[in-house]
Amino acid sequence: MDLRNIAIIAHVDHGKTTLVDELLKQSGAFRENQQVSERAMDSNDIERERGITILAKATSVEWQGTRINIVDTPGHADFGGEVERILSMVDGVVLLVDAAEGPMPQTKFVTSKALALGLRPIVVLNKVDKPDAEPDRALNEVFDLFANLGADDDQLDFPHLYASGRAGWADAELDGPRKDLAALFDLIVRHVPAPRQIADAEKPFRMLATTLSADPFIGRILTGRVESGRLRVGDQVKALSRKGERIEQFRATKILAFRGLAQQPIDEAQAGDIVTVAGMSKATVADTLCDPAIDVPLPAQPIDPPTISVTFGINDSPLAGRDGTKVQSRVIRERLMKEAESNVAIKIEDTPGGEAFVVSGRGELQMGVLIENMRREGFELSISRPRVIFREENSQRLEPIEEVIVDVDDEFSGTVIEKLTGQRKGDLVEMKPAGAGKTRLIAHVPSRGLIGYHGQFLTDTRGTGVLNRVFHGWAPHKGPIEGRHVGVLISMENGVSVAYALWNLEDRGKLFIGAQEQVYEGMIIGEHSRDNDLEVNPLKGKKLTNVRASGTDEAVRLTPPVRMSLEEAIAYVQDDELVEVTPKIVRLRKRFLDPHERKRQARAG
Repeated sequence: MDLRNIAIIAHVDHGKTTLVDELLKQSGAFRENQQVSERAMDSNDIERERGITILAKATSVEWQGTRINIVDTPGHADFGGEVERILSMVDGVVLLVDAAEGPMPQTKFVTSKALALGLRPIVVLNKVDKPDAEPDRALNEVFDLFANLGADDDQLDFPHLYASGRAGWADAELDGPRKDLAALFDLIVRHVPAPRQIADAEKPFRMLATTLSADPFIGRILTGRVESGRLRVGDQVKALSRKGERIEQFRATKILAFRGLAQQPIDEAQAGDIVTVAGMSKATVADTLCDPAIDVPLPAQPIDPPTISVTFGINDSPLAGRDGTKVQSRVIRERLMKEAESNVAIKIEDTPGGEAFVVSGRGELQMGVLIENMRREGFELSISRPRVIFREENSQRLEPIEEVIVDVDDEFSGTVIEKLTGQRKGDLVEMKPAGAGKTRLIAHVPSRGLIGYHGQFLTDTRGTGVLNRVFHGWAPHKGPIEGRHVGVLISMENGVSVAYALWNLEDRGKLFIGAQEQVYEGMIIGEHSRDNDLEVNPLKGKKLTNVRASGTDEAVRLTPPVRMSLEEAIAYVQDDELVEVTPKIVRLRKRFLDPHERKRQARAG
């Protein structure tokens, strides 16, 4: 059977996963009456809730005698560690672009990786049936993007289709018949070359591991493309590191291949196939699995370095252990080490006391997803403010810079420019109109300046702005960036909050808690309206007398408290504060709960 391996590249929410679902349906991978959840490829709870793809997944369809292996890549730059390795498994890419929005930053990030590997893209202009779609403009922008990314003549001469993934059609002409996706299937078979590895079927077995996961029944499993030779169940396999060091030798206990949405066991994997192998205990991503006679590893993509770090510690607040079942540092460490094994973009370091661990990764979203997964598994954690990782080069201190692309209504562009360039030390690179009444701004901003900015950005643009960011490079340190301008309200008592006390505190600032909630000394219960921290008593009830005053005993009416999401809380806290995360609640607190200890630390600092 003929074989094609392709990846689908798209920006977050440009319809990639929906299109893959339609490809599966129209190729007959689903039975007519089969129950399939919407967006079958987004299988993880958090992926469904946020509408993003985090883990790369593969599937396979058959079209008129050709098997097409399709890999769905994450569109978000925080998960770039996945993207780089996925692209080394495929021979072609389908670039999906929203006909209204045009190519966006994450499209640029993944496309630059694909072009550098010499892949020739197929461009699909999706959502052309939307009222604000401008397919011709989007197509020109894609061409300009390829040219800016250094595409060669073959790559610039790309075929393109007009499509609606939701409606399930793709055509070479904008006013085509709009029946089905046959034009896309045919173009993939024609344009994408068959795996060159097929010619190496008689050479010794070699495969580069690109993704790692764990199966509860068969243990550690590695997925990759067979570069040469054949692998049968029971064969002896050697694992080599990127540097060529021997890691282990093992027997291949199981080989799984993608067939539709499921993985099915097969007896033999052949050159060019994308398969999953079980049996190893140490081998990991970027290692070469090969015949025992081979000593030279396959070249592996280097992984972009982590840019931020967060400290994960045990929850030592007075309310610890009430919601979660996993609270010991040993259990937290085991879980983080397991995460680092399957996610190569994450690095874990122990701290001297052993009670906390420094987790370094690619961005706030990636950290937020890890913390959210852990709290759902029953962990309780205390999380520090994210810190940017600096580099020393030629005795110069460098910091990570991100390219920020913002689409805002014209009236808000001045505020956004002032915040990004004035307060956050960014450089405005480009400013141009982006359709009716909208402006597109492109700026290079230090990663430090973007921590916690998204919430403020939504407030500044009244929820109408769209902000996207992608790692741009390293640049000399830009100097201090102002943090939060206001102080916080700190509880000075342990107990249950009282409505009357909170009502009296409302003129001091915004509250984060409501009545009848558990509070403790050192917990942050609100934002002070001034720039200093203020200790307050949220338990103070009304003094009762035996004199009844008419009209003063009506029920107290409280303003609804501000409830922060996990990401908002992590971005909000300062260096002397922590976020307490449990399966049921997110609280803010001071690092040192005792007020005397806080004063001592402030003097020492």
